[in-house]
Amino acid sequence: MAFCKFSTEYIANNKTEIDNIFINEYLPDAPENCVKVYLYGLYLCNSGEIVDNALDKFSKHLNLDEDEIITCFMYWQEQGLVQVLSTYPIEVRFTPLKNIGSGIKLYKTDKYDNFNRQAQELFENKREISKSEYGEYYDFMERYHMEQEALLMIIKYCIDTKKANVGYSYILTVARNWANEGILTAEKVEEKLCEFEENSSDLGILLNTLRIKRQPYIEEKALFKKWTNELGFTNDVILYVANKIKTKTHPTFDKIDGRLMKYYTLGLFSVMEIENYEQNKQKLFNLAKQVNNSIGVYYENLDMVVDNYISQWINLGFTEDAILEIASYCRKASVRDLEGLNNKIQKFFKLGLVTTEGLHSYLNQIVETDNEIQSILDKLGIPRKVNYIDRELYKTWNSWGLSKDLIEYASTLASGKTMQYLNSILANWHNSNINTVEDAKKQPIQNTNIKPANFQGRSYKKEQLDALIQSIDEVEI
Repeated sequence: MAFCKFSTEYIANNKTEIDNIFINEYLPDAPENCVKVYLYGLYLCNSGEIVDNALDKFSKHLNLDEDEIITCFMYWQEQGLVQVLSTYPIEVRFTPLKNIGSGIKLYKTDKYDNFNRQAQELFENKREISKSEYGEYYDFMERYHMEQEALLMIIKYCIDTKKANVGYSYILTVARNWANEGILTAEKVEEKLCEFEENSSDLGILLNTLRIKRQPYIEEKALFKKWTNELGFTNDVILYVANKIKTKTHPTFDKIDGRLMKYYTLGLFSVMEIENYEQNKQKLFNLAKQVNNSIGVYYENLDMVVDNYISQWINLGFTEDAILEIASYCRKASVRDLEGLNNKIQKFFKLGLVTTEGLHSYLNQIVETDNEIQSILDKLGIPRKVNYIDRELYKTWNSWGLSKDLIEYASTLASGKTMQYLNSILANWHNSNINTVEDAKKQPIQNTNIKPANFQGRSYKKEQLDALIQSIDEVEI
């Protein structure tokens, strides 16, 4: 018996260190009970003889059956983290993770016998699969829980595509990509391969267009499927883009993908739409410069401005004049960035205002309303301009269904008072269902006639433009 030893309380308050390799490499894919067994076993290893280190106590503490605990330790033995020296009685030796430097874990000797034989046969003796390569395959299947038959099908497909000298890193890259898509069984792999074959003839035409004299690679098939199935491009669009790239530079699938993704973002899906975009691109660049100058910003690279803003506004139906006029409004309203301008344009679109004629008509309505409110202020004897509170009150009166004549009559009653006083009169009338001047004239009143201000053409003042921007800001997008 040891002369000096820790107390049970000391051990309970001490720390059990967990290697980061375990957290990063093993914990994510391990079953929950296996993680519990490993961590508690590690704790027992550090507790010495103070804690009762026995299977029955282990089982009781974790609320797991003893057989289940043994199964968990067998799992960790396959991962190379422990050695099960004996099962009855159980004896487990934990292995330092730093000693597993090769990354190849231990597995049951007979678990992958059939896999080993079939995998080597696929290479037709043109190269030997090394022990480390086998280990990488085992580790992948354990981590991703992929069926052996599924991985064998992937290996065969990679060999057929890139011939027998294909490296295992390429095979595992393909396998990981498919596993991340949920393709883990032979049935799912078969479905994936059938999808590739459906596009084989069209993909062959594309390869001929690009003057590529070989079978398409797996990643090329995946890109073609993405363009047609996910993005919705037709074969004629893909070939059009390939030919356009071919005239300027050496075409590759990545370059085609970049161009198609750009058109997808812009909402261009037909050859006609793309041709119109390319033909009008210089006009769009000129418009981008004018917009930037109007709101006071500068971008050396206008591609971003054209793609993210100008093209999208044009696609919504806005005319160039309307875009420039909105930009002018925004600058006067202290909106000085493209995203702020875009927010306003989206609200104009919600109102159906995409032309200068529509903008002027809408703005004239706002100016007319401001003139009506100014007339009310004059009747009240309030010497100031219309503000946003006045506009809100006037909008409320309109929502109550009060006529202009009734509002004008109430303003004569409130002469010398405030807008809030006028609002109280109109609110009382609204609650009393008084909707006409005749009904309101049941009490003696003093009538005051003040001429309303006149609207003079399209020479808009800043406060009128402010009213426009305020009105637009109330539109939800």
